[in-house]
Amino acid sequence: MKEALEHYAKTTLDTFVTQQFYKPLGLSTMTYLPRQHVYANRLIPTEYDKEFRKQLVHGYVHDPGAAMLGSVGGHAGLFANANDVAVIMQMLLNNGEYGGVRYFKEETVTKFTSAYVAGNRRGLGFDKPEPDQSKPGPTARSASPATFGHTGFTGTCAWADPATGLVYVFLSNRINPSADNKKLLEQNVRTDIQQVVYDAMKKQ
Repeated sequence: MKEALEHYAKTTLDTFVTQQFYKPLGLSTMTYLPRQHVYANRLIPTEYDKEFRKQLVHGYVHDPGAAMLGSVGGHAGLFANANDVAVIMQMLLNNGEYGGVRYFKEETVTKFTSAYVAGNRRGLGFDKPEPDQSKPGPTARSASPATFGHTGFTGTCAWADPATGLVYVFLSNRINPSADNKKLLEQNVRTDIQQVVYDAMKKQ
């Protein structure tokens, strides 16, 4: 999809998304290649890469595949704070509109946030809740089937639930200093916090 977009737009992915989305949305931290745009002391180091780069990865994409693509990948390389991620998720929750400006057609948002294959919860652009409640899933149990989002390898997640209007963003850095740290997943930290939010909403 990255190559298709760059062919259509006749520019690089990072330039396109910055001009078309991040600047108009007022996002001050969402960017590829963050060392060119954000002070280094605001960037969190990730893993000490013993295999590929032989150094602590700090301010560069963690994913080796995206690193080999110049740190701009369709699947990795994007940096942002929680507020900027929440704005993107809210825009999608609004069916492609934010601040009175339309960024995507409503049918485009629907296409990319829906699941299509029986037995596979994932959509074209986003992950979805696990429909089989007997299996572990990426979201809280209270998340509606319409929920869409993403859980990142380095410890992030962002979910939007059209049924409740909830946008949930969790940013962490589980892989510093090593990706061997799996406590975030094993202890269900992200999903448990999301469930606490749903429980609090029910009490109001």
